[in-house]
Amino acid sequence: MAHSYIKASDLPQVIPVFPLAGAIVLPRGQLPLNIFEPRYLNMIDDAMAGDRIVGMIQPSGGPETLPSLSPVGCAGRITSFAETSDGRYLVTLTGVARFRVLAELPVQSPYRQTRVDFEPFALDLKAPDEDDAFDRDELLAALQGYLSPRGLDIDWDAARDAPPEALVNSLSMALPFEAPEKQALIEALTLNDRLGTLTALLRIDAAEPGDDEPATMQ
Repeated sequence: MAHSYIKASDLPQVIPVFPLAGAIVLPRGQLPLNIFEPRYLNMIDDAMAGDRIVGMIQPSGGPETLPSLSPVGCAGRITSFAETSDGRYLVTLTGVARFRVLAELPVQSPYRQTRVDFEPFALDLKAPDEDDAFDRDELLAALQGYLSPRGLDIDWDAARDAPPEALVNSLSMALPFEAPEKQALIEALTLNDRLGTLTALLRIDAAEPGDDEPATMQ
């Protein structure tokens, strides 16, 4: 069942976090996850028994066993859940709002938990108004320049018709940017800021295509 959060104080102040480099969720975006580690299976069990909120956050360095956390992540609500025959969980997180980490808590649980502040990103709880100044053609031109050298492709009709927020956030989440670039996208304060960051990253990376295998972006 869908759940609407009206203001930042409606969200929990302490949330479990899932540190995962290169994986971000953004408000109203959907992130599929394949959960198999016991500690995160435990985390999903506890979240499903509660408010279904999980914070996605990128590591920022330190030991692999307990890396430091980036200062900003995004909370998602589990909106789809299935268990496989081999004990994995297939879940979908739908982005709710970004948060700033205030402190990591000493806990008995096998997964990490943080005290967070949603207030700096309270506007995430409301879908932005349609922006007449949104330059879709500029974004799609930069996207074409990024995808073509990598042999990647997307549904261009869908990209031309998608609402601005859905287009910018889905590209920010799905494109194979490096972790620092993903962090820059999640920390961009407004949708227009994220659009500018995304367009700049596409143009910069277009000049230096990586070793991505040809594929179709879903």
